[in-house]
Amino acid sequence: MKSLIFNGSGCTVYNSKGRIAYRVDNYNHKEGDLVYLMNHRGEILFEIIKKKLRVFGRWEGYCCSGSKRDEMLPWFRVRRPFRSAFKDGSSSCELWNSSRRHLMMRYKIEEMTQEASYKITEISGEIVAEVKRKQTESGVVLGDDVLTLVVEPNMDHSFIIGLVVVHGLMYNKI
Repeated sequence: MKSLIFNGSGCTVYNSKGRIAYRVDNYNHKEGDLVYLMNHRGEILFEIIKKKLRVFGRWEGYCCSGSKRDEMLPWFRVRRPFRSAFKDGSSSCELWNSSRRHLMMRYKIEEMTQEASYKITEISGEIVAEVKRKQTESGVVLGDDVLTLVVEPNMDHSFIIGLVVVHGLMYNKI
């Protein structure tokens, strides 16, 4: 969860071979209200913007081509947890289709019992990704900002990384 840019705030995602897969940075924007999810070449995939609502925050992910936003409507939205929305206090996420007019799928980001661990599930309960603190082969748990992510096959990895980034923003980890 460390930025590669001086005075930036973000994180770097490495693949299983130790190469950079994604980068996240805010380029010194105020309080994480705007962050960029980039591929390993630094091309912006998503702009993630915090929308300030009266009581609850909401984050929206906009697809980008190069450095320009593709559309005015978000590809995904994540709402901050609210106790009555889900009894377990999980966050809700909506994924919209390519025309951004029809809701395709709903997901939940659910906290697990271990610190810094959570899972992303379809609304039906099927797990699509799991985030845990990284552990060495000898069982040593690394710092709370070193995580491991397991994503189910056929899931869009950049979308899942976007949800992980939003979760980090919600809890001031990025």
